[in-house]
Amino acid sequence: MDFNALFQFLKELNQNNSKEWMDQNRKWYKEVRNQFIQWLEEMDHVLASVDEEYYLTSGKRAINRINNNLLFHPNKPIYKDHFGAGLDKAPNTGDFYIEIGLSQSILAGGLWRPDANKLRSIREAIDYDGEELQKILNKRSFKQTFRGLVEDDRLKTAPKGFSKDHPHIELLRNKTFAVMHPLNREDILAPHFKEKLVEVYREMLPFRRYLNKAITV
Repeated sequence: MDFNALFQFLKELNQNNSKEWMDQNRKWYKEVRNQFIQWLEEMDHVLASVDEEYYLTSGKRAINRINNNLLFHPNKPIYKDHFGAGLDKAPNTGDFYIEIGLSQSILAGGLWRPDANKLRSIREAIDYDGEELQKILNKRSFKQTFRGLVEDDRLKTAPKGFSKDHPHIELLRNKTFAVMHPLNREDILAPHFKEKLVEVYREMLPFRRYLNKAITV
């Protein structure tokens, strides 16, 4: 994958963020997109080799649309400033998310503002064995890699059905259960980027498995 070419395309796209420009450069876009899909296919097999529970996810299924959803965000530009994809994408679970872009590049996973049923299931899991999740979050290498849970809106008090004196009340108040590892352009262009991605995937895996078990069992 020529990530320099990907960054150059995104730079020009976001300097000319219009359907007219995209139509004129559709061939270039497809070349970069196809390269990214092929790279995702490669990473799909690499991750499957290090995780026996990995859910094979084709590059075409993993990659996200480059168009912004203007129905819900009418003030956003037509096109995103990044390529995003989700690997290990089993149905109704949180995937391993890869975003490579101009303003932000990250490796992330977990559940961002899950619906009420999923959130309830996560909280019930924490009520049952929250010490297991806390152990994962407190692991030194995990904290060094992710700096804790993604900061997002939280309840000011205990969720319905849970005591404000619950031993895991700080976890229960969360509405988002996700972590992310920031990347800079040097990380992505480095010859060992694949190895770094695998390292982050492995570190995140117990956290993702805990959440996915909570919402599927």
